[in-house]
Amino acid sequence: MVWQRPDGRQSDQLRPVSFERNFTRFAAASVLTKCGDTQVLCTVSIQPKVPRFLEGKGQGWLTAEYRMLPGATPERQERELMKLSGRTQEIQRLIGRSLRSTLDFQALGERTIVVDADVLQADAGTRTTSITGGFVALKDALDQLVAKGDLERSPIIHQVAAVSVGLLDDQPLLDLNYPEDVAAAIDCNVVMNECLDLIEIQGTAEEGSFKRTQLNRILDVAEKGIQELLDLQLRAF
Repeated sequence: MVWQRPDGRQSDQLRPVSFERNFTRFAAASVLTKCGDTQVLCTVSIQPKVPRFLEGKGQGWLTAEYRMLPGATPERQERELMKLSGRTQEIQRLIGRSLRSTLDFQALGERTIVVDADVLQADAGTRTTSITGGFVALKDALDQLVAKGDLERSPIIHQVAAVSVGLLDDQPLLDLNYPEDVAAAIDCNVVMNECLDLIEIQGTAEEGSFKRTQLNRILDVAEKGIQELLDLQLRAF
């Protein structure tokens, strides 16, 4: 049996992706990123200070925060106020690691970049959408610092994008939506840069285990999707 995708896509086809830049007024940069029915607002703030462990070292830092808004899913999500769930902490660390891989922190100087990813609507792939859209917002914010003369050159040294791939009926499917994410026997999130070098792989067998040959097939499909996402990012500027 071959899995039939609910939206009729080919197995290696992304959902429609778009980046709406300058979505809000006050952030250093903001991008509403849509990937199918998943919508994430990515905003960037830049602070003229660094964490204590970096003070006096002449280099900057980047951190990320991720939240899912109450109305993002069919059933209301409780706001995470005093204590973050393990899932939220894990996702925002992934976003931070992925976006830090793009920067020369010496060129940034003693500044801290905060990338906020707020999920407005969730149909799977919120973490990968946050990374892909977060890079667009990050580049916008740093390009503005260069244009104002606050930086001699952009600290960005790499581009980054991310995508999910699942294995259903032993078939790798690119960019899972929610029904596919729930049904997948194997679910992977893959982050790559413009050289198609791997930044991170998160892979889980939801039932049983999976073989190295299956992982290779998953990565082949992920690489195709990420190359398309990288191209879409560049077209957005």
